[in-house]
Amino acid sequence: MKRIILYAILWLCLYTTSAFAQVSVGDQGEFSGLVYSDYYWMAQHHNDDIEGKNGFWFRRIYATYEHGLSNGFSTRLRLEMNSSGDFQSDSEMIPNVKDAYLKWQNENHQFLVGISGSPLFGTTEDVWSYRSIQKAPQDLYDFGSSRDFGLSFKGEFGNNEAFNYHLFLGNGNSNKPEIDKGKKVSLALSYNFTGNIVIEGYGDYHSRTNNPDSYTAQIFGGYKSEQLNAGLLYSSQYRESELGNPSQDLDLVSVFTNFTINEDISGYIRADHLFDGYPNGGDNSYIPFAENVESTFIVGGLDISLSDQVHLMPNIESIIYGENLQENIPDTDIIPRLTLFYEF
Repeated sequence: MKRIILYAILWLCLYTTSAFAQVSVGDQGEFSGLVYSDYYWMAQHHNDDIEGKNGFWFRRIYATYEHGLSNGFSTRLRLEMNSSGDFQSDSEMIPNVKDAYLKWQNENHQFLVGISGSPLFGTTEDVWSYRSIQKAPQDLYDFGSSRDFGLSFKGEFGNNEAFNYHLFLGNGNSNKPEIDKGKKVSLALSYNFTGNIVIEGYGDYHSRTNNPDSYTAQIFGGYKSEQLNAGLLYSSQYRESELGNPSQDLDLVSVFTNFTINEDISGYIRADHLFDGYPNGGDNSYIPFAENVESTFIVGGLDISLSDQVHLMPNIESIIYGENLQENIPDTDIIPRLTLFYEF
């Protein structure tokens, strides 16, 4: 039965792709996609079961269809597939819904209903510009999900539309179904000092029935130009106590930059420091962290442009561990990778 369902999903994807390809410009429909793929080598890792493992995987495959409707309405459907990344499973890739929303937009404001991007790290990721290499810091450390199901309000106002806002009222359960009575409200407010410099404040409250409530506050400053991007982030999250377990305060600092070297080559480097242990960090896909220990994540590499839509990116990720609640400090993780990114 599972195999029949898988074949049906694959047939539907192929049929849908073919149908999208036949949509005319007059229908205002657009099909696009992107792929992040690596050859990785766990050259050194604190977990002996993982150390030495190497191979190819897809960290992300997107297939996106967007269609304009009348009277300011439009819609998007995005499917995502990826390799498991847990160094244990050998299951085949199964598509899941990443975006599914109806949007209404006038000149300066948008209203979205459905599954769409949350405001937690949209601006950070935009300035970082290398999601193909690694998630935004808040995403990497599980401060929140990139998606939520609910109502989203976005827009700009003020002189030269310098102020931007993004308010989200959602389930707080990413793109999964709602399973409790709690909800999540989040708000990001940013100000563009110039066309290059932006500062953003963010806060959220996540109420959950079966898990501890959490509160997040952060501030981000970024600079973006054709030759140089740079960002500085401080994010703090408080998680209430649960079933006798103490409450948690997580503090995260990140600094990053990317820069043009010549017409075809760019560089990037980033450092994140989590001052507290990473809860459930061992379950992090593609790059498991040691838990109950301070960590500094560092990534750097080159971006070689083979064409406007194809990029080859050699890079090295590393995690250096500091103060520990255990007896021994875990070994440093070192992960050389060759990343291929392409879009269509």
